Amino acid sequence: MSVTYTATLPVSEDTVLFVSGLLHAERRRLGTRAGTRSLGCYRQAIMVLRWLLDGTRIAQLATDNAISRSTGYAYLHEGLTVIAGRAPGLKSALLAAKMAGYSHVTIDGTLIETDRCRTPGPTPGVDLWWSGKHDNHGGNVQVVTAPDGWPLWTSPVRPGREHDTTALRQHEILPLLTVWTDDCLRVLGDLGYEGEQATITVAFKKPKNRSCTLVEQQFNRAHNAVRAIGERGNSLLKTTFKALRNVSLCPWSITRITAAALVILHVEHGRTT
Repeated sequence: MSVTYTATLPVSEDTVLFVSGLLHAERRRLGTRAGTRSLGCYRQAIMVLRWLLDGTRIAQLATDNAISRSTGYAYLHEGLTVIAGRAPGLKSALLAAKMAGYSHVTIDGTLIETDRCRTPGPTPGVDLWWSGKHDNHGGNVQVVTAPDGWPLWTSPVRPGREHDTTALRQHEILPLLTVWTDDCLRVLGDLGYEGEQATITVAFKKPKNRSCTLVEQQFNRAHNAVRAIGERGNSLLKTTFKALRNVSLCPWSITRITAAALVILHVEHGRTT
């Protein structure tokens, strides 16, 4: 026995139409004949957004739309792919930040937890997706934000065992950040990026045999106060999109999920920078 109830999706009609338009364009590109899909573009868009925003299980989405679970997964992956394809690149995001007149951007890594595990890492006995820092499995995603913490760009995912600096080097993000940085433009980061101080401005680390000087302490207070605002971006993504709190799909799909979430956030609020 089941109970039917009414629910409201926390997203505007324009955002649903935006996703529906992307799906329609994809079907035309594939040459999909009319009437051959179980769901129309509009209903598929709602299904994908329910998964992203509310974290609704595929089994539930399939039941609600009278489709099989395999069809539900196929529609979900198709939707994530076409939405993520509209995500900005780092170069264009930094150019937009410069044109917006920002004095700095903030970079911060976040762990997107996943329940997929037991993937052998480069070291025997160490799981590839295990993060010792967070004591959980997940993927490392780097997020660049505006001074007020608005997310501008998300990186492809890296295994959770990797350090933030390692993730930067793997994605070759540093060269673009280096080009953007000058005497007036800064990239702020926490001490996790201390190995790249030539590009990323970090706080002073307390020496082993002494305390930080007064000047260093003053700098750290000012730096951390400004940087902390930028870290709002990670929280904004995870609180808005429940799908980012724990991913049960293949961990490598986190790349598309975070990119799709970023696009929807930009469209919903009408803001990219």
